[in-house]
Amino acid sequence: MELKKDLPSIFEDFSEARKNGFIGAKKFKESNKSMIGTFCTFMPQELPLAIGAASVSLCATSDETIGEAEKDLPRNLCPLIKSSYGFGKTDKCPYFYFSDMVIGETTCDGKKKMFELMGEYKPVHVMQLPNNPTTKESLEMWKAEIVKLKEVLEEQFKVEISDEKVKEMIVLKNRERKALKDFYALGKLDPPAISGTDILKVLYGSTFKFDKEDTINDVNKLTEEILAKYNAGEVLEKKPRILVTGCPIGGVTEKVVKAIEDNGGLVVFYENCMGAKAIEDLVDENNEDVYDALAKKYLDIGCSCMSPNPKRFEMLDRSIDEYKVDGVVDVILQACHTYGVETMNVKRFVNEKKNVPYVSVETDYSTSDIGQLNTRMAAFIEML
Repeated sequence: MELKKDLPSIFEDFSEARKNGFIGAKKFKESNKSMIGTFCTFMPQELPLAIGAASVSLCATSDETIGEAEKDLPRNLCPLIKSSYGFGKTDKCPYFYFSDMVIGETTCDGKKKMFELMGEYKPVHVMQLPNNPTTKESLEMWKAEIVKLKEVLEEQFKVEISDEKVKEMIVLKNRERKALKDFYALGKLDPPAISGTDILKVLYGSTFKFDKEDTINDVNKLTEEILAKYNAGEVLEKKPRILVTGCPIGGVTEKVVKAIEDNGGLVVFYENCMGAKAIEDLVDENNEDVYDALAKKYLDIGCSCMSPNPKRFEMLDRSIDEYKVDGVVDVILQACHTYGVETMNVKRFVNEKKNVPYVSVETDYSTSDIGQLNTRMAAFIEML
């Protein structure tokens, strides 16, 4: 049994996409195409795609500009919000620079007030998200917000978005979701075929590729090559299998994944925003009302801003079983109140309903807690 295998060369393309995404964004803009900055998976990407625009995440993942942001924002605010605002204010984020407009959403009070200030630097449209995803009224409200977004895009970019074009983009985006689902389903294999660090490279790196067809082809090819090597006997060492849930993972917060895998664990599934939360469910392609179909799919995202939040627990229930999870790590960004409060229910569910060990870690975008993270993850994994 091999302890480590050589990954296909295409694999590194996704890691490089993150590093070279700025160049890709510049080339995309030079081809006279529009770019839209986003902050959350609730934003229906099918609508920007319908006008030939690219959507790029502006959620900054480092503390580089937090000092500048704190001149305008409270210090005891979520680092994701401060970092995002700081990069916009200082113009140090090329994606923000190249974005023709920014689309935000009311997933938390801090973000929605921050968007008021961000509007001084870039045109910002904020989608009003319902709090309860289970009611008919919430679905109607969210559908109306998606229709409003369509109208805003038409006005901003002087285009007309037809239902047929939206249907076409629903099919395209579903194909991308299916490709990514097939890829991260490699985490189900036991013994494992791929590390959690490598899974995250692809999930995160795919968001910096601007050609959906290229992304779909690359992900499918990568999955096929990894499976071929796995079937030929190239597998990884068996280790305690970890599910990561909670706040978005990316950039500096990858230190949590590194701490898990450096100390004897293996991340097999990401339930959070960068992982399955926004990918797992497809848009219903048979629904003739495209805006109803989009509203139902995107309102079903199991974010902690929702109350109640049944979808998160449905996914945890299913994925703990399917991925043979030995332990759950819940990642909380400092001052993220919704995820912070929801840890109690998540812990109870994981411990009592699934009989699986659970630990939560609170962190920020600095590197000062890496030693502490290593100590905690080592102790947790040794317990498993």
